[in-house]
Amino acid sequence: MVSRAVFMCGPAGSGKTTVAMRLVETEGLTRLSVDEEAWKRGFRSHPIPVQDAEEIDVLLRERLTELLTANRGVVLDYSFATRAVRDDYRAFVAAFGVVPEIVFVDTPRDVALQRIRERRGEDANDAVLSVETARRFYDGFEIPTPSEGPLTVVSGA
Repeated sequence: MVSRAVFMCGPAGSGKTTVAMRLVETEGLTRLSVDEEAWKRGFRSHPIPVQDAEEIDVLLRERLTELLTANRGVVLDYSFATRAVRDDYRAFVAAFGVVPEIVFVDTPRDVALQRIRERRGEDANDAVLSVETARRFYDGFEIPTPSEGPLTVVSGA
């Protein structure tokens, strides 16, 4: 049996975590989340400092390695905001014989930004961002294409 890796893909406020949690419940995948790890370190808003983000990346890659080695299915609840990041992780999981599936949560800009405005920092999945940061994240997001491999587009509206 070969492991499974799903890359949740979308800007802040798109609804990635909602879809990822559904995959955990319905398909038994294990969820790895940058936001959860940042929360454990005391970060209640984003972006987090680069050094901390790098440490979290190392930790999550270690966990991902353990899960893929054990032939477990994983959903990576990250943003995968650029093709370069997706390519890097695609190469990482390829070492385990895994072809990742990208699930892109397609959400209108106004909807995503409204969700960000409504955040209160009550838990890891409610991390606060300034509206300006959210705009920058949304506008700089690189939408995945079918040339990147298996791609599912779901509506986040």
